[in-house]
Amino acid sequence: MSKFEFDLQRFATNTWHDQGTQGLTNRQITFYNRTLIERLLPTLVWLKHGQKRPIPKKAGMTANFRKFNRLDPATTPILEGVTPQGNNLDISAIHCVVEQYGDYVTLTDLIDLVGIDPHLTEAIQLLGEQAGETLDVVVRDVVCQGTNAHYVGGGIARDDVGADNTMSAQVMRRVRQIMARNNVKPPSGSKDYLAFIHPDISYDIMGDPTWEGVQNYGKTQAIFDGEIGRLYNVRYIESTLCPIFPGEGEDGIDVYGTIVLGKNAYGVPDIAGSSKPQTIVKSLGSGGTSDPLDQRSSAGWKAMLATVRLDELCILRVESACSI
Repeated sequence: MSKFEFDLQRFATNTWHDQGTQGLTNRQITFYNRTLIERLLPTLVWLKHGQKRPIPKKAGMTANFRKFNRLDPATTPILEGVTPQGNNLDISAIHCVVEQYGDYVTLTDLIDLVGIDPHLTEAIQLLGEQAGETLDVVVRDVVCQGTNAHYVGGGIARDDVGADNTMSAQVMRRVRQIMARNNVKPPSGSKDYLAFIHPDISYDIMGDPTWEGVQNYGKTQAIFDGEIGRLYNVRYIESTLCPIFPGEGEDGIDVYGTIVLGKNAYGVPDIAGSSKPQTIVKSLGSGGTSDPLDQRSSAGWKAMLATVRLDELCILRVESACSI
């Protein structure tokens, strides 16, 4: 049991005692009890599935990825005793710069004195949730860019997607064909592509008779966080952070983006573990002359992160309408 859970248990059984609670009314205590509920949080998936690229400390803020482009088949026969012309390696360099993210909240000595719940613990938990969602959104915003898109209904642009152009098993057969035709390999260790899908869109395909839910995978199949099932060699990971383009479809409908990934689709550089959020707490009295009466403390987080698209063909954005 964590300290936070222990504190909540003590509070729930009226065994939490502090000199600051003595003046609180039953109505105030009820209010605090009512607000200590579990928050509704999105499933965080975008950061987890990027190719990790560690950067040593004091080695700068730029991450460098190299891509060896394919060699064309050598179909010309070699002549006896004649050295062929040979070929040159074609290497593409991809660069990205790591940036810093963070936030903090301020607590006061008065809250610390009269509060009946563990404000610092609660604040740190809130900040941890914010940090995770922030970094996931930063990764998502890069992954969802790009020109490799399939518009359901056969259009060539987002505003061609009409209300009837919803996701279906037939669409996902087409998506698998696009990935395979472009010689995109599934992520390492898998025979299936991955797709990040919004719950509104998964609603449209889960009723198909060919849909296989995770409960039918079998005991040997590892399941990703947020995974709900698979269809035609595509495994679906559900996230409310999948992109929505409000009013950008035909006749002003909302358009949803489902992101299908192959091997080495995008990278997430990490400077000496700094992509993991660092918690920073400043106690009362640490502010010096900027806080002459020792009234303020703070809790915050910071992390360094970058995201880079490594191969456009390995990230397919499928844009569709929603039936509900």
